[in-house]
Amino acid sequence: MAVESFSTASVMDLVPRQSSRRSHAVFVALQKEIVLGELPPDSSLTEMELAQRFQCSQSTVREALMQLSEEGLVKRLPHRGTLVAPCRAADARALINIRREVECGYLEEVLRNSGRGLIGQLHDELNAMRNAARDGDEYRLSVHDRAFHTTLFAAADLPLVVPILTRCLIHNHRYKIMNSQPNRALEETAERHVPIIDALKDGDLERLRTVLGHHISTIVDFGPDLTEDAGA
Repeated sequence: MAVESFSTASVMDLVPRQSSRRSHAVFVALQKEIVLGELPPDSSLTEMELAQRFQCSQSTVREALMQLSEEGLVKRLPHRGTLVAPCRAADARALINIRREVECGYLEEVLRNSGRGLIGQLHDELNAMRNAARDGDEYRLSVHDRAFHTTLFAAADLPLVVPILTRCLIHNHRYKIMNSQPNRALEETAERHVPIIDALKDGDLERLRTVLGHHISTIVDFGPDLTEDAGA
């Protein structure tokens, strides 16, 4: 089985690539399985088994696992191999609070630097989320959801902070998918981004801060109360 069959080219192209195409394909495939809970927390991953599965070298697998480790999705332990990282409420609570501070703390800069181009990019991501929801593809929707928020924050021109937000986003989505029961309808997940675009388009800082803060705080619908003011 060819490695590319584990993740479609369209999704591979959406996830930023930091390695060879072959190791990137392994990385995206494993990222998807971890985010969707198909590889549960504390699952053991061995380079030899993954190399056989993906029909590639162990060095290719090692490179993919190093990328997953940088995202915090796996733990590489000396003499013990690689384990899928835990997915705990305490971590989710902390990451949601960090994410809210990052995304909502610099909206004045976002508004100052935003324009028709940014609105257009956000609409593109929203429509891609709608298409993924229509297709029932939760992972692809999550990829475009993450792209929506990183695109919005990029307008603040704080590139050193983007990796922090990126990590918060992927772990927020993983926790939501694995712990929100029943999970929010995919169409509703996509439409939750409309008020953010509307507030940005109107240039209303306070409304943008309110709707974005509420959006972040309520990412988990039916799971534990992850923030002190989740109902804000």
